[in-house]
Amino acid sequence: MIISVVGLGLIGGSMALSLKENGFADTVIGVDNKTEHIIKALELKLIDRVALLQDAVKQSDIIILAVPVDALLTLLPEVLNQITENQVVIEVGSTKKAVIEAVKNHPNRGNFVATHPMAGTEFSGPEAAIRHLFDGKNCVLCDIEDSKPELVELIKKMYIEGLKMRITYLDSVAHDIHTAYISHISHICSFALASTVLAKEKDEESIFNLASTGFESTVRLAKSSPETWIPIFRQNQENIIDVLDSYITTLLTFKGLMISGSYDKFGEYLTQANDIKRILNK
Repeated sequence: MIISVVGLGLIGGSMALSLKENGFADTVIGVDNKTEHIIKALELKLIDRVALLQDAVKQSDIIILAVPVDALLTLLPEVLNQITENQVVIEVGSTKKAVIEAVKNHPNRGNFVATHPMAGTEFSGPEAAIRHLFDGKNCVLCDIEDSKPELVELIKKMYIEGLKMRITYLDSVAHDIHTAYISHISHICSFALASTVLAKEKDEESIFNLASTGFESTVRLAKSSPETWIPIFRQNQENIIDVLDSYITTLLTFKGLMISGSYDKFGEYLTQANDIKRILNK
């Protein structure tokens, strides 16, 4: 099994590492337009060798595109133009509708499987790649009815055996709505809180010394790469704005309860919010 990973950042690098160590891939070829990423990926032994995109595609059974979602709009059709009938191309982006729309009429659409491994950290680059990143996490496969069944089965096997993930199925529209609520809002709010604190708290030493684990865990995602997240916010703008409207309404409700001194009512809202632990502790 020869797999090419295009984009050797956190996700691509971690996939390359796990697919090799779990015995699913015999050879992993790395492709990246940043020379420093290539050098680091080789140093860390995330990949076996490097190649230019066209050469990597020719040699591969599976081609994994792990690049920002805006880049996928041009890269995915380009790669699909180059493949044979037995090769499969996947992408691992956090948005789906725009990407799938970009290739819906492509003659090789059946050789593409849209996937979203729901795992990550706030770090980026090949040095952020870690072992077992995907273990026990969910991978969403989208619009699989438009992909060749035997290739969907191969990709399922890759995620289950090679990355130790569970599989969930969604259509692309539902995926983008759900990720807006579960993932994208968390990132945009983390960026907003970090910006607010940096604007108001000019004493960096105070931030460093007084920030507790609660603050740190809340703003952790603000360390994420804007290069990754701006394209996601752009592609899923409509859903994210809907989520932000609901979130802002809730914040204004909390603010109103504080202003009016209605802390009993405020407590009821917080008790309701506590129910999230029932879901997350499953």
